[in-house]
Formats: sequence, structure tokens, C-alpha cells
Amino acid sequence: MATGGAVQTTKKTALWRQLWLQVLVAIALGAVIGWLNPTLGVKLKPFGDAFIALIRMLIGPVIFCTVVHGIASMGDLKKAGRIGLKALLYFEVVSSLALVIGLVAGHILQPGVGFVATPAAAGAKAVTGFVEKAQADGIVAHLLNIIPTTFVDAFTKGDLLQVLLVSILTGVAIPHAGAGGKKVLEAVEAFSDVFFRIIAIVVTVAPIGALGAMAYTVGAFGPQALVNLAQLVGAFYLTAVLFVLVVLGAVARAHGFHITKLLRYIRDEILVVFGTASSETVLPNLMRKMERAGASEPVVGLVVPTGYSFNLDGTNIYMTLAIIFLAQATNTPLTLGQEMTIIAIAMLTSKGASGVTGAGFITLAATLAIVPQIPITSLAMILGVDRFMSQCRAITNLIGNSVATLVVAKWEGELDTDQLKRALDGAAPETLPIKT
Repeated sequence: MATGGAVQTTKKTALWRQLWLQVLVAIALGAVIGWLNPTLGVKLKPFGDAFIALIRMLIGPVIFCTVVHGIASMGDLKKAGRIGLKALLYFEVVSSLALVIGLVAGHILQPGVGFVATPAAAGAKAVTGFVEKAQADGIVAHLLNIIPTTFVDAFTKGDLLQVLLVSILTGVAIPHAGAGGKKVLEAVEAFSDVFFRIIAIVVTVAPIGALGAMAYTVGAFGPQALVNLAQLVGAFYLTAVLFVLVVLGAVARAHGFHITKLLRYIRDEILVVFGTASSETVLPNLMRKMERAGASEPVVGLVVPTGYSFNLDGTNIYMTLAIIFLAQATNTPLTLGQEMTIIAIAMLTSKGASGVTGAGFITLAATLAIVPQIPITSLAMILGVDRFMSQCRAITNLIGNSVATLVVAKWEGELDTDQLKRALDGAAPETLPIKT
């Protein structure tokens, strides 16, 4: 894992074999199938579910191996703590800015004005499950849930925060375990190589997963789901695009790289996320790509997994924008103080929301459960189009974590800027070495 060198190759991959094009074609084909034959589209859902399940099966072990190896091989544990603190500082500043931008966009674009409505009984019933889960997951319970019942339980449950906890503890312990610790570290490195090779195999079926997921989405909700509540969906996509190009673009420029080139570099991952509406499907591949873009392995191992829980820019924009939409749609006026309270609450409830489809909606329900001014059953009004916003949430989260990784790596002096330039200028990722 840490010793991967450049693979010299001059053979250019044929266009039709490029993953991003295959996924793009699959998404389009899935949309057509769902539109023309909704019944068949719904039946194709297992393809998308299976692909997501395959990737999620590997996320725990990959995160464990990467974080453990990164911390244990770092030697200086103060350095690990310093990287973590810098990452958390970045996350808090940018995530808070995303919350404010979502709030401001809601007031400027006013997607809910003129949409005064009362949630239908059927819709309110559909949202009950989300509300109950949000109310059950209080802040104290959420914090206690970070501690797994057993060491292995963190992996069987697939809870990313739990996996991070046991990974950090293991990485810190290994350097103090003498010769035994060294053997464990070598084993972790070997296991990591195996897991990444498994992922390379699984990713080859990403187009099939994207086709199934998109066919189900359009088949289940119908093409009208793209028209219903179009103002909210459009406002969210517009705000997210502006956030990426303007805010993250400015951050990227300040640290010596261009956001558009970074988007091109991770286009395969963006398209897979768009097709599956889950950023977890590309987490392992994103980590490897960030390493090949010049960020050191220890930085990537700490920042990317942590960012998936603490740096959810897309989810934050969605929450405050959706809350303003619901306030406007239900004719519920909010004072400036109430809006500031919403931001403060959202800063807490957004932490730990994973890249799984629907997690953002649960987080929104958790926020509204603490804000009594807006009837929580009004969530039923946006449940039908949440799937389409979930895609944008996941993509924005993915891009935000990519930028965060490169920024923290540069802050720490762990970014090979020459290699980053080669990567963003179009060099094939497999020809770039992994920086240790």
C-alpha cells in the first residue's frame, strides 16, 4: 500500500472502455427504461442495491487498514493529532459556510413562496418512519453510539464513526507494541492491497449498478418527479453548483489548483455517485485517487474518512434550504434568531450523516424535530423528490472532501504539487505513484 510505485504505460485506454463514459451511458439508458417502462425500471432496483452493498461491504476494512497504517507509520502521534485538528477546523468553517449559503439561497430564490399547502395524510404517514428515527437519535445517544459494543461490532454494523474510532485506537497502539506491532502493521498493509484489488474488480460493474438505480428512480417516481417541486430541486442544484465553483473554487485557487481540473480528475467518481445517489460507493476509490494526486497516505487516511462524517457541504446546503422552503410553503415566518438557532442545531445534527441514500433526509428530520415552529409532518411535501436532491447532496459532499484533502495536505506540507499538477493535467491515475 505504501510502496506502490508508478506503473509505466503508454497505451491509451479506448474511449468506450472509460468508466465515466460507461456510467454516463448507463444512467441515460436507465432513465429511458424507467420512463418508457416504469414497471421494469422498478424491477431493476436490485442491481443498484447490489452494487452499493458490494462497496459498503468493503468500506469498513478499507477505512480500518488505511487509517491504521497512516497513523501507525507516521511515527509522530502529535503529527496525527495536528492533521486531525487542521482537518476539523477546515470542516467546521466550510460546513458552517454551506449552512449559511443554503439559508441565504432560500431567501433569495424563495422556492416555497406561493406553494402554501398542508401535507396530505398519506404523505405524512410516509414520513413517519424518518421522524421516529430522527427523534430516537438524540445528540447524547448519537455520541454514545460512536462506541461499538465490541471491536468487531463496528464492522458488522457498518457504522463509519465506530470504524474510525477503533481504527484510530489501533493505529495509536501499534507503535507501542514492539515487534508484534510491526508484524500487525505489515499484515494491515497486505490486507489493504487485497481490499483495493477487490474494489477494482467491483467497480467494473458500476455501470450496471448506476443503470438499475436510475431506472428505479425514474420508474418509481415518474418523470414528473423532475417537474414537481421543480423550484426547490432547481434552487438546490443551482446553489450547490455555485458553492462548488465559487466557494470551493476560491479555496482551490488559494491553494494552487483549479476546481474544474479537479472535477475532471474525479469525474468517474462523480458519475457513479450521480447514478447511485450515494457517495459511499466511491469512498475507497476516492482515497486512492487523492493519494495518486500527490496527497500523502496518512493525510488521506485521516481526512477522507473523517470528512464523510464531518464535512458534508451538500447535506448542509440542503438542510437550511429545505427548512426555508418548508417555512415558506407552510406560511411559517421565522425570525433571525430562530434561523440562527436552526444553523446552530444543524451544525450538530449534520455530523455523522453518512453518504448513504436518505441519510440527509433523516438529518433534516432530526433538525426539524428540535425546531417546533415548522410542522415536522411538512417533510412529506419533499419526500417524493428527495431522491433527486440526494444525488446532488452526495456529489457536493464528494467534491468538498476532495478539496479538503488537498488543502489539509498542503497545510501539512504533505502535498506533492508537481504530482498534483500532472494528475489534474490529465495523467492517467495508474501512472502516478502513491505518496507515503
